[in-house]
Amino acid sequence: MASAAEQLARNLSFSTFSKAKALQQRIWFTLGALLVYRLGTFIPVPGIDPDAFRATFEQSQQGIIGMFNMFSGGAVERMAIFALNLIPYITASIVVQVVATASPRLEALKKEGEAGRRKMNQYTRYLAVVFCAVQAYGIAVGLEGSQGVVLNPGWFFRLSTVITLVGGTMFLMWLGEQITSRGVGNGISLIIFAGIVANLPSTIAQTLELSRTGAIPGFAALGMIVLALVVIAAIVFFERAQRRLLIQYPKRQVGNKLFQGESSHLPLKLNTSGVIPVIFGSSLLLLPATIASFAAQGNAPAWLTTVTALLGRGQPLYLALFAFFIIFFAFFYTAIVFNPTETADNLKRSGGFIPGIRPGERTAQHIDYVLTRITVVGALYLTVIALIPELMFSQLAVAQFIGGTSLLIMVTVTLDTVSQIQSHLVAQQYEGLLKKSRLGGGKRR
Repeated sequence: MASAAEQLARNLSFSTFSKAKALQQRIWFTLGALLVYRLGTFIPVPGIDPDAFRATFEQSQQGIIGMFNMFSGGAVERMAIFALNLIPYITASIVVQVVATASPRLEALKKEGEAGRRKMNQYTRYLAVVFCAVQAYGIAVGLEGSQGVVLNPGWFFRLSTVITLVGGTMFLMWLGEQITSRGVGNGISLIIFAGIVANLPSTIAQTLELSRTGAIPGFAALGMIVLALVVIAAIVFFERAQRRLLIQYPKRQVGNKLFQGESSHLPLKLNTSGVIPVIFGSSLLLLPATIASFAAQGNAPAWLTTVTALLGRGQPLYLALFAFFIIFFAFFYTAIVFNPTETADNLKRSGGFIPGIRPGERTAQHIDYVLTRITVVGALYLTVIALIPELMFSQLAVAQFIGGTSLLIMVTVTLDTVSQIQSHLVAQQYEGLLKKSRLGGGKRR
């Protein structure tokens, strides 16, 4: 039987949305913030020749640089101030969360509630600045190694490039936090989502042009469209899939009345980690590969050129590392966001239990057992969605990026944002019902 919240969500209408003024303000703020982000992707880094850089970019856009360009919303091909996007921040988040599992001090901070979370975020920002500075310096040196790209090479150009790119990433970090707190949805995910969507029309147009000129067969273009639709349907199905554990509550007596025992469900998502493993895996591959790809265009050592080739799009090492990172972070992030022991303790305190399972430690073990098995399926689903289109498109050498990674991010972020909008509307409807009941009670008195 559907819960009251589910029933309310089904009854939501346009009139409900029109009355939700606070939600409308949040949506307008989110759209305005994303517009600011898009404008920033067109402001170039000072000191470079745009035409010379565009020619250099076109030589490597089918590789890892093309993937970086997809995440940055086209800022890389214009070498804009947001060229690094949020990749250094995401990488720093990975490092801090991994270290927190082995550091008692950071583990204690995680348990301190809001104060501990703010402290962890502060550490993440500091580390993001370091990663961003290193990556920006590597890009500056790589640009100097490309013939005719930098107008006045030297330390002044390197310093100004580092400051510009670091400042751009720090601004995006702040903008993402503002969207999360004052807008709708997760700010970091929405910024990446906006970048992918912005590149989608040109990507589709380029693919159709390749089909028209015969660069790729017509049936291959049709197959890509069909595959994209199948991937979208699979993502929606798996993202909504749940394993529901039956929770039983015993009979209870209040005064002289005996209330029957109630039952509910503990929903465990098939993919608890969401799109995080794919974003994390992509970020870890982009961090070294981006520097290597830019530097390899100049007088780079042989080993750097080899690394660039091995980490190219569709290469076996790239695919193997991508698959490993996705599976690892699927389990790692699930362990962070869902604690079976804490869930079992909460059930025990509220009097709930899983039929046939003893409350307490046995319940925690059972939840962990079920969660582990469905996470295996979720991790494999993410890996297949991310890699199968990669293999197909890399073989056809089509434009970036109508692939599994971009589709996964777009669909997952859309579902999450729609869910949050529905939550705001349900809360609005609840407030309206409570206000009516209070007014009705006042009239009766």
